[in-house]
Amino acid sequence: MTGLILQKKDSGVGVRDARLMSLDVLRGLTIAGMILVTDPGTYSAVYWPLLHAQWNGATPTDMIFPCFLFMSGVAITLSFAARIERGADRGTLARHIVARCVVLFVIGLLVNGFPDYDLHTVRIPGILQRIAICYLCGGMIYLWSRGDGRFRGRGIFMIGALTGCLLGGYWAVLKLVPVPGFGVGRLDSVGNVAAYVDRAIIGTRHMWAYGTTPGYGVTYDPEGILSTVTALATLLIGVLAGEWMRGRRSDGQKALGLALAGLVLVLAGWFLQPWLPINKKILTSTFALFSSGVSLLAFCVCFVILDMRRWRWWARPALIFGTNAIFAFVLSNVITTLSDRIHVRAGGADLSLHAWGYQYGFASWMKPIHASLAYAITIVCLNMSIVGLLYRKRIFLRI
Repeated sequence: MTGLILQKKDSGVGVRDARLMSLDVLRGLTIAGMILVTDPGTYSAVYWPLLHAQWNGATPTDMIFPCFLFMSGVAITLSFAARIERGADRGTLARHIVARCVVLFVIGLLVNGFPDYDLHTVRIPGILQRIAICYLCGGMIYLWSRGDGRFRGRGIFMIGALTGCLLGGYWAVLKLVPVPGFGVGRLDSVGNVAAYVDRAIIGTRHMWAYGTTPGYGVTYDPEGILSTVTALATLLIGVLAGEWMRGRRSDGQKALGLALAGLVLVLAGWFLQPWLPINKKILTSTFALFSSGVSLLAFCVCFVILDMRRWRWWARPALIFGTNAIFAFVLSNVITTLSDRIHVRAGGADLSLHAWGYQYGFASWMKPIHASLAYAITIVCLNMSIVGLLYRKRIFLRI
């Protein structure tokens, strides 16, 4: 039986866990960062690192979702390899992959539609939907690459080669495939082939409402169909990183390998920009390289601090989010939506809870940009306090 599973277990910070604490902590930091950047008091006053790039380029905010995809790949390797070693067969694991994909996709649709659930306008793509599809493809690729059950050099080469083909293939599609009415090689928000495919197949009513182009309306979706190719490449890089961490080498060698690989990918993405811009909205191949490199470096830093040096005194807040990541994601979306939907009367005006909290809680005595950040931090703490109730009881929701 597959579905939402409740697990209750001991996972104290001071105990040397079989799983990498750095993975849970980095996942938690990613969730906290996601909440922070999506809940400013006002978008008219936000520090630039907490905003997405307008189109080309990248900010720290743009690194959040690719990091989550990367960690999903690492988790696939560590989890499936351990289960195979305990005797699980590939058929059982394949069924689990399919079932988990379906559950994640459905949860994503429920989050997108909340609270109206208007089937005529509900957004079909989304963050959880992309994770679901990448998890399905990445998990199956990992099982296929294991062959007789052992992950040898041949399997690593196959996944590496496939990752390169995905990145190169998507690059070629963006640059060479003509778009009706726009021509070849356009990479703007309306004329690129990825946006065209989404409009043709999904339809603008079911795409991201904020993916607009002046004069055209909704034109693109950052979690669209074609860009899932490079999202999968990001996850597969995580799979390779997870296999590197499972190898019989010292922790120092593992950290050095992560750091060198991360640096190579960051530089590759950066120096290839003249030929293909770094762009998260359509997840260009250069963006996938650059963001995967950043994820490798972040994972390396967490691994050194938490699993090598064992400096864990600060990690509990991140673990609260990281050990219940999907629940935390859903909860944050519910809180954000309700804070904009529920209204109160204050000062003779009808204000949303969001506007009321920002205006009367912070903007009345702080500069707008500081007040906006303080409101976002408060929302992060609110989410943490709720998810923390589960963490204190050692309850972890798994799919």
